[in-house]
Amino acid sequence: MRAFSSTELANKTGDVLAAAAQEPVAIQRHGKSRFVMLTTEEFERMQEKRDTRKAVHVTELSDADASDLLSALEDSIEND
Repeated sequence: MRAFSSTELANKTGDVLAAAAQEPVAIQRHGKSRFVMLTTEEFERMQEKRDTRKAVHVTELSDADASDLLSALEDSIEND
């Protein structure tokens, strides 16, 4: 899995999206993977396979969980 820092995500969004179109990519903060970006098709395949990993679409998040995710992403981008 290819990895990008949160700074690269902020500064080179197009490159990160292009890579994510080919395969899931890890978004790292301080060298540790924190998030995974993947295509909708890959996400749907995971859901169909009843994969044991937990994956949800952002529209399925509660307001509190969405706020937590947004805060974590913003913190990751700002503090990388």
